[in-house]
Amino acid sequence: MYLNCHSYHSLRYGTLSIDDLVAQASSLGIKELALTDINTVTGVYEFKKKCEANGIKPVVGVEVRKESRLLYVCIAKEFAGLGEVNKMLTTHNCDGVDLPSQPTFIHNFIIYPLSNIPQQLRENEFVGVREEELNLLIRSELKKLIPKMVIFQPITFSTKKEYNLHRILRAIDNNVLLSKLGETEVCGKSEFFRSPDILLKAYMNYPTIISNSQNLLAQCSFEFSFETPRNRKYYTGSKAEDLKLLTRLAYAGLERRYGRNHEQAIVRIEKELKVIDELNFSGYFLITWDIIRYSNSMGFMHVGRGSGANSIVAFCLGITDICPIELDLYFERFLNENRKSPPDFDIDWSWQERDIILDYIFNRYGKEYVAFCGTNVEFKYRSIIREIGKAFGLPKEELDELSKYPERVFRDDIVKQVQKYGKLLEKFPNQRSMHSCGIIISEEPLTNFTALEMPPKGFAIVQWDMHVAEEIGFEKFDILSQRGLGTINDTVRLLEEKRGITVNIKDTTISKDEEICNDFLSKGKTIGCFYIESPAMRGLLRRLKCDNYKVLVAASSIIRPGVAQSGMMREYIFRHNNPDKFEYFHPVFEQQLGETYGIMVYQEDVIKIALHYGGVSAADGDILRRAMSGKGRSLSALQKVKDDFFASCRKQGHPEALSTEIYRQIESFAGYSFCKAHSASYAVESYQSLYLKVYYPLEFMVSVINNMGGFYRTEVYVHEARMSGGKILNPCVNMSEQQTTIYGDEIYLGFMHLEKVESKLGMLIPEERKKNGAYRSLEDFIRRIPIGIETLQILIFIGAFRFTGVPKNELLLKARVLLGDFKPERRFETLFEEPVKEFKFPELKRNIFEDAFDEIEILSFPVSCTPFDLLQTKYRGTVMASELVNHHKKEVKMLAYLISRKHVPTKRGTMYFGTWVDVNGEYFDTAHFPDCLEKFPFQGGGCYLLLGIVEVDFHFPTITITKMAKMPFIADPRYAHDEEKRYETQERMKEDVSMTFRAPYPQEHEIGLPRVKV
Repeated sequence: MYLNCHSYHSLRYGTLSIDDLVAQASSLGIKELALTDINTVTGVYEFKKKCEANGIKPVVGVEVRKESRLLYVCIAKEFAGLGEVNKMLTTHNCDGVDLPSQPTFIHNFIIYPLSNIPQQLRENEFVGVREEELNLLIRSELKKLIPKMVIFQPITFSTKKEYNLHRILRAIDNNVLLSKLGETEVCGKSEFFRSPDILLKAYMNYPTIISNSQNLLAQCSFEFSFETPRNRKYYTGSKAEDLKLLTRLAYAGLERRYGRNHEQAIVRIEKELKVIDELNFSGYFLITWDIIRYSNSMGFMHVGRGSGANSIVAFCLGITDICPIELDLYFERFLNENRKSPPDFDIDWSWQERDIILDYIFNRYGKEYVAFCGTNVEFKYRSIIREIGKAFGLPKEELDELSKYPERVFRDDIVKQVQKYGKLLEKFPNQRSMHSCGIIISEEPLTNFTALEMPPKGFAIVQWDMHVAEEIGFEKFDILSQRGLGTINDTVRLLEEKRGITVNIKDTTISKDEEICNDFLSKGKTIGCFYIESPAMRGLLRRLKCDNYKVLVAASSIIRPGVAQSGMMREYIFRHNNPDKFEYFHPVFEQQLGETYGIMVYQEDVIKIALHYGGVSAADGDILRRAMSGKGRSLSALQKVKDDFFASCRKQGHPEALSTEIYRQIESFAGYSFCKAHSASYAVESYQSLYLKVYYPLEFMVSVINNMGGFYRTEVYVHEARMSGGKILNPCVNMSEQQTTIYGDEIYLGFMHLEKVESKLGMLIPEERKKNGAYRSLEDFIRRIPIGIETLQILIFIGAFRFTGVPKNELLLKARVLLGDFKPERRFETLFEEPVKEFKFPELKRNIFEDAFDEIEILSFPVSCTPFDLLQTKYRGTVMASELVNHHKKEVKMLAYLISRKHVPTKRGTMYFGTWVDVNGEYFDTAHFPDCLEKFPFQGGGCYLLLGIVEVDFHFPTITITKMAKMPFIADPRYAHDEEKRYETQERMKEDVSMTFRAPYPQEHEIGLPRVKV
């Protein structure tokens, strides 16, 4: 009888989670229940599981609405019925086809409301009657339809508070005040659960309606196997042909990678192919290979990372560039006989090329079979406060204060209501969006399982998230993008284009363990390089004096929060620098983790210790690994593994204290540690970018800038380019492109850095220049480029017309006069140039620093000088950054420019690590503890005078700051007669601020890792 239940997946309408919906039905003894969310099947698979766990027969369908108007409810007779509705919704969502007023379905029952009864009802069509509508059945036109009627008791909320919440959701959805919300926009006040007895009593005078409802439910079933793999099975069409092709490709790659007679590689490839075949994963490997083949044919660069790099077959197919033999990576971490789900390849492309790869996948495998995973974007408390506040009619000023201080207690009753309902909406789904990288390639048309939606990105998405996908038998392909690969790609292209130099960057032998690269690595000279440029990473590289690939692989993992949190990063640094000052505290650690000094660094290390020290089963080791990677969501399973681990340790006679410490280390990895292959993949890309930085620094930094950097803002990469010998020049209409470009050692910043210059205009200026030659004057530029006075002023202020030799002041006056004559719409009307009137302008003098202040205003940093040149003081510090390592435990006074600061939680409160450059352009780091920050806080970007004590920790100096003061710039000469504005511009100087919200890392004395044999 409950044929029309809404969960909160009926977005901005329903108020009940699937859990709540099923629990309420169960408490009332309801034995059959239909979930019919509005235009979506998001919750049906969770609903099936929850119903069956509570002894309820699940029935599923969809309530179809056009905007707010209810058209009909579709109830699937069987699983195929869901597919019929999905196809209809998909053509509406993706192709804009109107929803039919009377659908022709075979495997569905259709229930129409009284407000939308078609002229002729088919055999599978019914009319739903609400209890409050029963008195209308005396009408003759309705009375004759009673044999085709069913009970219509929609479920949307459960309490008065939830009804109010529903109304708020509808107001948010319609962007109106609650007081202006129309009756047709909200559900009926009776749309809550009542017991079956009460409901049947209401319809007792209409036994036909009751029996119709019961018969309809009796004919419905929702049979679905959660165990069946749903991914595309075969690449060629059959299992045998897939294995044959995979074997041929693997051996061709084996010869290319290792030569013909590499026995170890041959043994391993045979073993892997056997497991891949037994698990029916040949097709998965071949589909991935096919995507990589296309990428290579387009000249794109990719990185195959994650545990897939543990496979020699993946290496030989070119999916990854990590040799598992070289790094002793074992295949079982990636695939083993116990695994039922397909392997997981994570593949990165440049952010500029990823959409081309996606187009290929969608076209190659068919748009009916390929879609992105969806994701539910939940309501967030601060933003929903604004939404609810608007619905209640609160003014903007109050909303600003309320969202800024959400926990403050307000006396105003309306504000209290806003806060109350705001908290209720936390974790509610608000809208569906696209998973950042997860793609499904299905064996059957995806509309058999879900309706598809079309977000603005232009690639279809399914209506459920990756967790549901995994539960119902789909494993996603992760097609990722990153800016690091874009930088490498662009550098290689720039070298070819500008200097005729060809670099085969895919040949990793040129960029692994190269002498000068290793020197840069050990000194932390890695700004701009993928993954190894952050202050924390550069500090780690210096502490390790990292000068080879294998140490870099370890560094890529120990920087992760899980390793640092457990104290193992700190201990690794100690043992790396003092290999003769510790003993392995148990023989297993020396045997299994000798390469990392007995420290657990990778996910594989945890599994090794669980197996070889704890003696747990391989299956439990896999549960433990999945828990660490965030994929094992069963706490009870994890607790069982823990109990088994300790029981097994006791059985083998291990001391309880040692076992407890080892498990603490294991637990601390949860969700954060890398598998070794993943670290190795990152290390290869880091080396590739470092190689380019070392040998082609200017082209590399230009590419970093054009890929919009990484950890730092553009200014820092501009500084790096200057330190590498580049001459940095402001945008110029005759030399610049939309992106930054390079001619020899001259680097012209691109129009992309001028915030108020639209990208269309930034691309038009060089296009027109290439077609019709250089711009001869400001007048010539105005004739050829449609531009408004405000944008033209920006170009003048930044110096884009300096080639004319005319001062900026005169250009500005001329621009105002000329744009009065050359209206944008009339510029191209004349075939012949008319002579431009000559104007006599007064001579206006400019201060030498005016350009720098123009640059700060437009770019947020100076180009024509350094920030130090603009200081009032001539003092530059007593010690330079390069000398700090010689001043351990000494007090130093330095003048420095702030690059970035990182928030770090400690037991004493918030602290910051700062990164700075001195007047020579060299970087150094500072530590700012809570007591110091209270007296001497950061005051935004700019130059500071610093006083502190140097601490040299394993070759890496840090200054612990005791005093700090921001130093004032000279007065802005452009505002010589305006006291208020003379010091405003320096406030536009930026800094990079990164926030970290985690538990404080342990101090050395708290780590407690034994350094002697136990």
